[in-house]
Amino acid sequence: MSNTIGKKISSLRKEKRITQEEIAEKLGVTPQAVSKWENDISYPDILLLPKLAAILDVTVDDLLSERTMNETRVLPKEQRKNIDDMMLRIYVNSSDGDKVKVNLPMALVRLGLEMGMSMPQVSGSDVLKEINFEQLVHMVESGLIGKLLEVESADGDTVEIVVE
Repeated sequence: MSNTIGKKISSLRKEKRITQEEIAEKLGVTPQAVSKWENDISYPDILLLPKLAAILDVTVDDLLSERTMNETRVLPKEQRKNIDDMMLRIYVNSSDGDKVKVNLPMALVRLGLEMGMSMPQVSGSDVLKEINFEQLVHMVESGLIGKLLEVESADGDTVEIVVE
């Protein structure tokens, strides 16, 4: 399997700007154990998977699945979920270390857009001002899921938008 559990843990940890030491401390293991997981030398204990998934802000299924994390894909009509059962996840990591995670049901996003709200009003991030959330909702209604956007600003702030 080319997309191993270790590669997923490493990639997600780096995306969230979390150190191996921070994960080790939260899980009650050594940083060396986390390093072994990331290098596919060993695997986390099954009892640690739910907490590890929560730290990395994914599901246990995402960690164990062979598919690429947050891969962008268009689902055929018969495989699509109702958009009101989906989640919009926005991750903002500022260059000065601030981390913001916004998890919104798509039903709430649609309602907010109908009321005239814009996402910067929700998150306070200037990077989001240029994103057309109405178009994003339309793409999700058309079956697009996964990582829909990843932006890095000139000052090093990153924004990632995922729909699942």
